[in-house]
Amino acid sequence: MRSMGIAVRCQGTFPERGVVISNHLGYLDVIAFAALHPCVFVAKSEIRRWPLLGWMTTMAGTVYVERGRGGSATRAAGGMQAAADAGIPVVFFPEGTTSNGASVLRFHSGLLVQALEARHTVTAAFLRFRLTHDNGTGATVEDDVGYWGSTPLVMHIFRLLALRGIQVGVRFADSPITFSEGPGQRKLLAAEARAAVMALGGVCDSVTAG
Repeated sequence: MRSMGIAVRCQGTFPERGVVISNHLGYLDVIAFAALHPCVFVAKSEIRRWPLLGWMTTMAGTVYVERGRGGSATRAAGGMQAAADAGIPVVFFPEGTTSNGASVLRFHSGLLVQALEARHTVTAAFLRFRLTHDNGTGATVEDDVGYWGSTPLVMHIFRLLALRGIQVGVRFADSPITFSEGPGQRKLLAAEARAAVMALGGVCDSVTAG
């Protein structure tokens, strides 16, 4: 991040163990969390094939899951447990895909349920991008720093590297989420986790959680 001229600002404390969940804006999210604290990620399998970023996430010990394929849930649960046994926090993004940051997409409940069944604590975090310099190119945080549209990845990376004054802010909740129900209530768990992340970022709800 230093070599790319990107500043990372942290508010709160990165948990020493357990699970961290966050909104998802782009590939910088993973690099920002890794820059703040040693951690393990659970991510969709497509990332493994991305240029450079796939290599970086694999070397960081990322547990890849492929929806709809047998064994993915078991691998994810095993990866989270291995990280817990090693005293390393696990980070994942329950939205399952990136967004433009205007709101937070509804959360998938699968990994949350596995984390709670294994009695891991779940702490909310919120990511926000800023441009502190005037780049004079009509660049926007949503399209040129975040990665959520249809722009080819390599083109987006080159566009991002041309920007100046990129800042990534990460805010952590003061304590883990207190869920009102057990792992059996999947939709409620996802809704409560999403609400905790949005509250950190002061984001209004415009999507039905589930």
